[in-house]
Amino acid sequence: MNLLFSIDDRFYRQMLTTLLSIHLNSQPQRIDVYVIYNGQFHHEGVLKRGIQKLGMTFHPVRIPRDDFVNAPVTDRYPTTIYYRLLAHKYLPADLDRILYLDADILCINDLQPLYETDLSRYMYASAIHTNLTNVTETINKIRLQNFDADGYYNSGVLLMNLPKIRQRVHAQDIFDYLRNHLVLLPDQDVLNALYGDQILSVPDQLYNFDCRNLAIYQTISLGEWTLDWVMKHTVLLHYCGREKPWLTTVNHGRLTALYKNYYQMANRYLKD
Repeated sequence: MNLLFSIDDRFYRQMLTTLLSIHLNSQPQRIDVYVIYNGQFHHEGVLKRGIQKLGMTFHPVRIPRDDFVNAPVTDRYPTTIYYRLLAHKYLPADLDRILYLDADILCINDLQPLYETDLSRYMYASAIHTNLTNVTETINKIRLQNFDADGYYNSGVLLMNLPKIRQRVHAQDIFDYLRNHLVLLPDQDVLNALYGDQILSVPDQLYNFDCRNLAIYQTISLGEWTLDWVMKHTVLLHYCGREKPWLTTVNHGRLTALYKNYYQMANRYLKD
């Protein structure tokens, strides 16, 4: 299993929390962890030791700053927004598949079925976050002009078919799109606008569960997707939004408490 992360100095502990949860709940024979960052990252040694303690293999992916000299780069568009979209340029050429994960995710069941999803006809697999209405989805389709896509995909969990991506995804196309369009979430908007028709939809209640919306999931499923159901069936919990569960000021119930437990375990793991 190949995993991909893109972090800075603020998120190495959170990334190790994600990896610890994968280690405890999903057991592929080998896990290779590719981590994208620029030259300003200061925790490579700690990160490497933590990954090795989990029995995984660490692969740093350093991005040359000169690669983005022609990219639209501002306070709103830092170079980091390009990393997951252009990761194929920096990953080994013999890699065929990799799973990108945001660092605010927990794995609580077996990840292997998602990783083995048939992507032969698609560039990506991703989830559309469930909502009570399709109003937001309709607005996004009009805003991005991607009417062939099934909906607005969340890029926090992104299974990549690297050979197909190498054929179609080009840096200049992305740069041109950002110069010519007003976007709200730059990397996610680009993904949906340019490649939304090449994304395989996977169920968010299994593979990208928005932890803010447990009550909405229960309503949509007519009471089926309860907390007990989530603990038994959901694979990836995604702690979306600004109020992150590792912050001491945040307490949004049982899913927050679950994250804090894993986070404490990861911190102890780093100290041992």
